[in-house]
Amino acid sequence: MSTSKLDAVYRSILITKFFTKGWGKPENLRRLFEFRKVVSNRDECFKLVERDYPVTITKEQNLSDCRLLEGYFVTPMERHLPGIVPKIAQKAHFQMLLPNHWPESSCKPVCLHLAGTGDHYFWRRRNLMVKPLLKEAGIGGIILENPFYGLRKPTDQVRSSLHNVSDIFVMGGCLILESLVLFHWCERNGLGPLGVTGLSMGGHMASLAATNWPKPLVLVPCLSWSTASAVFLQGVMSHSINWDLLEDQYLSDGSYREKLSKMVTIVDEAFLAGKKFAQTYSQRMDTQTGDPIVKTVNLEPNYPVDITFKENPISEIKEKRKKLENESFAQKENLIEKLKILLEEEKISQSLYDKLTSDEKFELDSQDIEIINKLTEARIREVLLKFQVETKSDVPKHNYTDSKTESKILTSNTVAKEIIDKPKPERKSWNVSDLTSDLWVNLPFMKSSGKKIDIGKIHWRDREALQFMRGIMDECTHLSNFSVPFDTSLIIAVCAKHDAYVPREDVGALEEIWPGAEVRYVDAGHVSAYILHQSLFRSCIREAFERSKKKWKNGQHIE
Repeated sequence: MSTSKLDAVYRSILITKFFTKGWGKPENLRRLFEFRKVVSNRDECFKLVERDYPVTITKEQNLSDCRLLEGYFVTPMERHLPGIVPKIAQKAHFQMLLPNHWPESSCKPVCLHLAGTGDHYFWRRRNLMVKPLLKEAGIGGIILENPFYGLRKPTDQVRSSLHNVSDIFVMGGCLILESLVLFHWCERNGLGPLGVTGLSMGGHMASLAATNWPKPLVLVPCLSWSTASAVFLQGVMSHSINWDLLEDQYLSDGSYREKLSKMVTIVDEAFLAGKKFAQTYSQRMDTQTGDPIVKTVNLEPNYPVDITFKENPISEIKEKRKKLENESFAQKENLIEKLKILLEEEKISQSLYDKLTSDEKFELDSQDIEIINKLTEARIREVLLKFQVETKSDVPKHNYTDSKTESKILTSNTVAKEIIDKPKPERKSWNVSDLTSDLWVNLPFMKSSGKKIDIGKIHWRDREALQFMRGIMDECTHLSNFSVPFDTSLIIAVCAKHDAYVPREDVGALEEIWPGAEVRYVDAGHVSAYILHQSLFRSCIREAFERSKKKWKNGQHIE
């Protein structure tokens, strides 16, 4: 399925960057991973918030078309994980709109609206969703301010730019528990049936919140899917992350690699690999009808076929690294052989050859520079660039421990530029270990972005830090790690067919994780769906509440 070009263009003009300070404290991540195991179990999570959790109403106003209430409460997250929520974000602010007169005294539907990325304060959700629903269907609405947004935004945070990866998990944990507080408060005040919705990130947060309410609950997640990992690793949002910073932190601190990586699991790898194997196996069976063994398998549907796929990419990275190092050594030897060919063809002098293959620093004189300038660009590509691409991009720099095995490369950007322009009489210091990188960075036809990780050109499986990101995102946000909502027939998810923000490839399908849930699609991208299909989102909310009204009353099933 093609993705929306508008999504990519819109994201490219935004200056908001995410996780500008890195992963967050390793100890905080460890505490969050442990806490995830508690909140992912509905029975255990429900115990974390008592039914009479204190809520303070600071404002109550009767308007011409509705009643407006404002209030706050202290997030339960601070009670269970002290110090992990910034002080300014510990007070959860909310706004509530209710009709002046309920159409039915026995039915007072209320929907909780959670914020999408960049949705600060209350005005956007109030005007686009809550007021229209109140007018169209008499459905009240609660607007909860996200941690790190609006009134709860740290003073040193710029717009929606979360400082750390851990902040997104703090936000999710807060919203799960805070939703329980508001559901309890609504029940105490005789309101119901209850529901929860949100757009984009708000839709996913709504899905997480719905998993821990042990009663029928309307859920309408819009423009979201089963995990946040694809959003940050495959969607257009991935370009707003400083991956070089994250990789440097990950590789420099052993806590991430040695401890935290063992606490997370990439959820969809085993599932999708097994599914693919089953499909391939079935296709092979169909094409080999002449094999009597195959006929036996096809005739017995219960024939035991083990399609379990077990993989721990993070633990296997050492084996991959060793293999790459061996390949790197062979490539270095190959470079020396190619330099020998240049020597035999008298393309380079013996003295230049000795310098390029030595282990010591050396200086190039004007004659050496003249010789290099006489080499054609194609010849330089063949001998130097090919080696640089295959070794420096595939084998991380920190893995080399033996300096004698390193290929010798030019170090001075200035001298590299002299090679392209014209030789100068000055004698410059050269080190072969930097030849391929510095030389080619300065060639006019080989300008690069300077990034070590270009997320648009590599797959998340190719780098250990990206695998870690996939693992922790799945660990804390994948819906299969949480309880299934009480009644999945009250779930109507709305997705955009061409969503470039929330890719659906290579991740578990919502219908398979939550059997009975309904997924609808709009023929649009993420941005265009948000702009053009607000009325559709509201109609799905109305329909889901009608289902709840026909099926449940006061939490009891209607026969």
